[in-house]
Amino acid sequence: MHPCEPRKRFLQGKMYKDKFQNGFFSVLSSLDNSPLESWTYYVRQGHIKRITDSDLQSQVLELRVEEDTFIASPGLRHKDTFIASPGGHRHKSLAITLPYLVILLKNLKKYFTFQVDVLDDAGATRKLRASNFRSTVEVTPDLCHMPLRLELGWNQVTLNLDDLMKRAYGSSYVETTRLQINANCRLRRVYFMDRLYRDEDVPADLRLCPISDKDRASRCESLVTRAEPKDVEELPLSE
Repeated sequence: MHPCEPRKRFLQGKMYKDKFQNGFFSVLSSLDNSPLESWTYYVRQGHIKRITDSDLQSQVLELRVEEDTFIASPGLRHKDTFIASPGGHRHKSLAITLPYLVILLKNLKKYFTFQVDVLDDAGATRKLRASNFRSTVEVTPDLCHMPLRLELGWNQVTLNLDDLMKRAYGSSYVETTRLQINANCRLRRVYFMDRLYRDEDVPADLRLCPISDKDRASRCESLVTRAEPKDVEELPLSE
Protein backbone atom coordinates (compact mmCIF):
# COMPACT_ATOMS: atom_id res chain seq x y z
CA MET A 1 0.00 0.00 0.00
CA HIS A 2 1.33 3.42 -0.93
CA PRO A 3 2.06 5.53 2.19
CA CYS A 4 -0.11 8.36 0.86
CA GLU A 5 -3.25 6.28 0.48
CA PRO A 6 -4.58 6.59 4.05
CA ARG A 7 -4.19 10.36 3.85
CA LYS A 8 -6.02 10.41 0.52
CA ARG A 9 -8.95 8.50 1.95
CA PHE A 10 -9.04 10.92 4.88
CA LEU A 11 -9.28 13.90 2.57
CA GLN A 12 -12.08 12.22 0.61
CA GLY A 13 -14.00 12.04 3.89
CA LYS A 14 -14.15 15.85 4.02
CA MET A 15 -17.16 16.73 1.91
CA TYR A 16 -16.43 20.35 0.94
CA LYS A 17 -12.69 20.36 1.63
CA ASP A 18 -11.81 21.16 -1.99
CA LYS A 19 -14.74 23.50 -2.66
CA PHE A 20 -14.13 27.24 -2.91
CA GLN A 21 -15.49 28.78 0.30
CA ASN A 22 -15.65 32.54 0.28
CA GLY A 23 -18.52 34.90 0.99
CA PHE A 24 -21.55 32.60 0.86
CA PHE A 25 -21.81 28.81 0.70
CA SER A 26 -25.22 27.14 0.38
CA VAL A 27 -25.89 23.59 1.61
CA LEU A 28 -29.67 23.42 1.13
CA SER A 29 -32.29 25.10 -1.05
CA SER A 30 -35.91 24.03 -1.14
CA LEU A 31 -36.04 25.10 -4.80
CA ASP A 32 -33.36 22.67 -6.00
CA ASN A 33 -34.43 19.69 -8.07
CA SER A 34 -33.07 17.36 -5.36
CA PRO A 35 -32.78 19.46 -2.18
CA LEU A 36 -31.65 16.52 -0.03
CA GLU A 37 -29.12 15.11 -2.47
CA SER A 38 -26.22 15.63 -0.03
CA TRP A 39 -28.28 14.92 3.09
CA THR A 40 -29.49 11.86 4.90
CA TYR A 41 -32.90 11.78 6.56
CA TYR A 42 -35.01 9.77 8.96
CA VAL A 43 -38.77 9.86 9.47
CA ARG A 44 -40.84 8.33 12.23
CA GLN A 45 -44.51 9.19 12.79
CA GLY A 46 -44.28 12.20 10.56
CA HIS A 47 -43.07 13.37 7.16
CA ILE A 48 -40.39 15.24 5.25
CA LYS A 49 -41.77 16.58 2.00
CA ARG A 50 -41.83 19.57 -0.29
CA ILE A 51 -44.98 21.67 -0.10
CA THR A 52 -46.19 25.09 -1.20
CA ASP A 53 -46.06 27.59 1.64
CA SER A 54 -49.10 29.86 1.73
CA ASP A 55 -47.10 32.93 2.81
CA LEU A 56 -44.38 32.59 0.19
CA GLN A 57 -46.53 30.99 -2.51
CA SER A 58 -43.48 28.89 -3.27
CA GLN A 59 -42.05 25.47 -2.52
CA VAL A 60 -40.42 24.79 0.85
CA LEU A 61 -39.25 21.69 2.69
CA GLU A 62 -41.45 20.68 5.63
CA LEU A 63 -40.25 18.51 8.52
CA ARG A 64 -43.20 17.64 10.74
CA VAL A 65 -44.24 14.97 13.21
CA GLU A 66 -47.76 13.94 14.10
CA GLU A 67 -49.62 15.84 16.79
CA ASP A 68 -48.12 15.01 20.17
CA THR A 69 -50.17 13.28 22.77
CA PHE A 70 -48.90 13.61 26.33
CA ILE A 71 -45.29 12.51 26.65
CA ALA A 72 -43.06 12.73 29.70
CA SER A 73 -40.10 14.37 27.95
CA PRO A 74 -40.91 17.58 26.01
CA GLY A 75 -39.93 17.43 22.37
CA LEU A 76 -39.20 13.70 22.47
CA ARG A 77 -41.02 12.78 19.28
CA HIS A 78 -39.55 15.56 17.12
CA LYS A 79 -36.09 14.00 17.56
CA ASP A 80 -37.15 11.00 15.45
CA THR A 81 -37.65 13.06 12.27
CA PHE A 82 -34.64 14.95 10.92
CA ILE A 83 -32.29 15.68 8.06
CA ALA A 84 -28.50 15.59 8.51
CA SER A 85 -25.45 16.34 6.41
CA PRO A 86 -23.12 14.86 5.39
CA GLY A 87 -25.25 11.93 4.33
CA GLY A 88 -24.15 8.35 3.76
CA HIS A 89 -20.78 6.83 4.62
CA ARG A 90 -18.56 8.47 2.02
CA HIS A 91 -18.02 11.72 3.91
CA LYS A 92 -17.33 12.09 7.61
CA SER A 93 -17.19 15.89 7.75
CA LEU A 94 -18.72 18.85 5.95
CA ALA A 95 -15.37 20.67 6.31
CA ILE A 96 -17.05 24.08 6.03
CA THR A 97 -14.75 26.78 7.42
CA LEU A 98 -17.08 29.81 7.10
CA PRO A 99 -18.02 30.88 10.66
CA TYR A 100 -21.62 32.10 10.24
CA LEU A 101 -24.56 29.72 9.81
CA VAL A 102 -27.88 31.03 8.46
CA ILE A 103 -31.14 29.07 8.41
CA LEU A 104 -34.32 30.45 6.82
CA LEU A 105 -37.12 28.57 8.56
CA LYS A 106 -40.77 28.85 9.46
CA ASN A 107 -41.95 28.47 13.02
CA LEU A 108 -44.71 25.84 13.15
CA LYS A 109 -45.38 26.49 16.86
CA LYS A 110 -44.15 23.02 17.78
CA TYR A 111 -41.00 21.60 19.38
CA PHE A 112 -37.97 22.26 17.21
CA THR A 113 -34.21 21.63 17.46
CA PHE A 114 -31.16 21.90 15.28
CA GLN A 115 -27.54 20.99 16.01
CA VAL A 116 -24.17 21.99 14.57
CA ASP A 117 -21.10 19.82 15.22
CA VAL A 118 -17.96 21.94 15.21
CA LEU A 119 -14.23 21.16 15.27
CA ASP A 120 -12.18 23.64 17.32
CA ASP A 121 -8.49 24.56 17.36
CA ALA A 122 -7.90 22.15 20.27
CA GLY A 123 -8.89 19.24 18.03
CA ALA A 124 -12.15 18.64 19.94
CA THR A 125 -15.58 18.25 18.35
CA ARG A 126 -18.28 20.23 20.18
CA LYS A 127 -22.03 20.12 19.60
CA LEU A 128 -23.93 23.41 19.48
CA ARG A 129 -27.65 22.73 19.87
CA ALA A 130 -30.53 25.22 19.84
CA SER A 131 -34.08 24.32 20.93
CA ASN A 132 -37.23 26.40 21.17
CA PHE A 133 -38.40 24.57 24.31
CA ARG A 134 -35.37 25.41 26.49
CA SER A 135 -35.15 28.39 28.81
CA THR A 136 -31.51 28.24 29.97
CA VAL A 137 -28.05 27.62 28.51
CA GLU A 138 -26.36 24.37 29.50
CA VAL A 139 -22.67 23.72 28.75
CA THR A 140 -20.95 20.35 29.12
CA PRO A 141 -17.54 19.34 27.73
CA ASP A 142 -19.20 18.06 24.54
CA LEU A 143 -22.45 20.01 24.23
CA CYS A 144 -23.65 23.61 24.45
CA HIS A 145 -27.48 23.57 24.51
CA MET A 146 -29.11 26.97 24.00
CA PRO A 147 -32.65 28.36 24.02
CA LEU A 148 -33.97 29.50 20.66
CA ARG A 149 -36.63 32.19 20.49
CA LEU A 150 -38.64 32.14 17.27
CA GLU A 151 -41.30 34.60 16.22
CA LEU A 152 -44.46 33.53 14.42
CA GLY A 153 -43.97 32.83 10.75
CA TRP A 154 -40.65 32.96 8.91
CA ASN A 155 -37.39 33.49 10.79
CA GLN A 156 -33.79 34.02 9.77
CA VAL A 157 -31.65 32.27 12.38
CA THR A 158 -27.99 33.35 12.36
CA LEU A 159 -25.25 31.72 14.45
CA ASN A 160 -21.78 33.17 14.92
CA LEU A 161 -20.04 29.84 15.43
CA ASP A 162 -16.64 31.29 16.30
CA ASP A 163 -18.09 33.55 18.99
CA LEU A 164 -20.12 30.67 20.46
CA MET A 165 -17.01 28.49 20.66
CA LYS A 166 -15.04 31.24 22.42
CA ARG A 167 -17.81 31.87 24.94
CA ALA A 168 -18.65 28.26 25.69
CA TYR A 169 -15.22 26.63 25.47
CA GLY A 170 -12.56 29.32 25.20
CA SER A 171 -11.44 27.87 21.85
CA SER A 172 -11.60 28.97 18.22
CA TYR A 173 -13.77 27.68 15.42
CA VAL A 174 -12.02 25.61 12.74
CA GLU A 175 -14.82 24.01 10.71
CA THR A 176 -18.33 22.61 10.79
CA THR A 177 -18.29 18.82 10.58
CA ARG A 178 -22.02 18.01 10.69
CA LEU A 179 -25.40 19.72 10.63
CA GLN A 180 -28.71 18.20 11.76
CA ILE A 181 -32.13 19.85 11.56
CA ASN A 182 -35.05 18.21 13.35
CA ALA A 183 -38.80 18.59 13.02
CA ASN A 184 -40.86 20.73 13.34
CA CYS A 185 -40.17 23.44 10.77
CA ARG A 186 -40.33 24.53 7.15
CA LEU A 187 -37.04 25.27 5.41
CA ARG A 188 -36.29 27.61 2.55
CA ARG A 189 -32.49 27.83 2.63
CA VAL A 190 -29.45 26.87 4.75
CA TYR A 191 -26.11 28.51 4.06
CA PHE A 192 -22.84 29.65 5.60
CA MET A 193 -21.08 33.00 5.19
CA ASP A 194 -17.72 34.52 6.07
CA ARG A 195 -19.10 37.59 7.89
CA LEU A 196 -22.30 39.50 8.55
CA TYR A 197 -23.73 41.29 5.53
CA ARG A 198 -26.34 43.98 5.02
CA ASP A 199 -29.56 42.61 3.58
CA GLU A 200 -29.00 44.34 0.27
CA ASP A 201 -25.57 42.71 -0.06
CA VAL A 202 -26.91 39.16 0.28
CA PRO A 203 -27.34 37.46 -3.13
CA ALA A 204 -30.97 37.34 -4.25
CA ASP A 205 -31.02 33.54 -4.46
CA LEU A 206 -30.14 33.29 -0.75
CA ARG A 207 -33.01 35.46 0.40
CA LEU A 208 -36.42 34.27 1.48
CA CYS A 209 -37.87 35.07 -1.94
CA PRO A 210 -35.24 34.60 -4.67
CA ILE A 211 -37.32 36.23 -7.40
CA SER A 212 -36.93 39.10 -9.81
CA ASP A 213 -40.28 40.74 -9.03
CA LYS A 214 -39.13 43.49 -6.65
CA ASP A 215 -42.60 44.26 -5.26
CA ARG A 216 -43.28 40.61 -4.45
CA ALA A 217 -39.75 40.17 -3.10
CA SER A 218 -40.25 43.16 -0.81
CA ARG A 219 -43.50 41.69 0.53
CA CYS A 220 -41.73 38.36 1.08
CA GLU A 221 -38.83 39.90 2.98
CA SER A 222 -41.29 41.61 5.32
CA LEU A 223 -42.40 38.13 6.45
CA VAL A 224 -39.03 37.17 7.92
CA THR A 225 -37.90 37.90 11.49
CA ARG A 226 -34.23 37.92 12.45
CA ALA A 227 -33.71 35.40 15.24
CA GLU A 228 -30.81 33.93 17.16
CA PRO A 229 -30.31 31.65 20.16
CA LYS A 230 -31.62 33.51 23.21
CA ASP A 231 -29.34 34.36 26.14
CA VAL A 232 -26.18 33.33 24.31
CA GLU A 233 -24.86 36.84 24.75
CA GLU A 234 -25.12 36.28 28.51
CA LEU A 235 -22.95 33.17 28.39
CA PRO A 236 -19.65 34.12 30.08
CA LEU A 237 -16.43 33.66 28.20
CA SER A 238 -14.67 30.45 29.21
CA GLU A 239 -11.32 30.87 30.88
